[in-house]
Amino acid sequence: MKLHVLPVGPIQANCYILCDEQEKKCAVIDPGGEGAKVARAVKGTDCEAVAIFLTHGHYDHTGGVEELQELWPEVPVYINKRDQHEDSRFWQLCPPLKGTKSYDEGDCLEVGSLKVEVLATPGHSGGSVTLKCENCLFTGDTLFAGSCGRTDFPDGSMTTILASLKRLGELEGDWNVFPGHMENSTLERERRYNPYLRQAMGSKGYFG
Repeated sequence: MKLHVLPVGPIQANCYILCDEQEKKCAVIDPGGEGAKVARAVKGTDCEAVAIFLTHGHYDHTGGVEELQELWPEVPVYINKRDQHEDSRFWQLCPPLKGTKSYDEGDCLEVGSLKVEVLATPGHSGGSVTLKCENCLFTGDTLFAGSCGRTDFPDGSMTTILASLKRLGELEGDWNVFPGHMENSTLERERRYNPYLRQAMGSKGYFG
């Protein structure tokens, strides 16, 4: 597996290109804008895009989807259905997307020989997910290096995101953490120093 990171969009969300170099297949995670730039980056990997995975539906993670759908009409786009809102009050934050497929807890998708498992980790949004692949966690805006996603949106919940953080913190072993913004980390580092994760796991920390 090879991973490429591409900050995109108005607030430079992390877009990830997850590659199986042996089978020359890749998936794009959270193309938050600049779809043509993302497509050029994919072309540079010499891999064929076979899926677009969204950790949640907020505009800064989905802004490049429509352009990529025009460039790659056969490539499926996956999002949790709880972040596809019929109520127009949500559309400024979660713009409606056309032609998507829904995934949820326990689903496992293939990118070449790579297996991508879906964990439901709501709280930042109702449909936030974390994607597990090999030793990596793509946490979207659930878990950041040293922090977590904000929960003051209409479908956000601090109680819920703490439950999601607890679930991530209790995963066995260490993991590389690739969040939706800023730098990557490791789960062990976050267990030790992240005050939100420590609170979620019942450790004495900043909130203790």
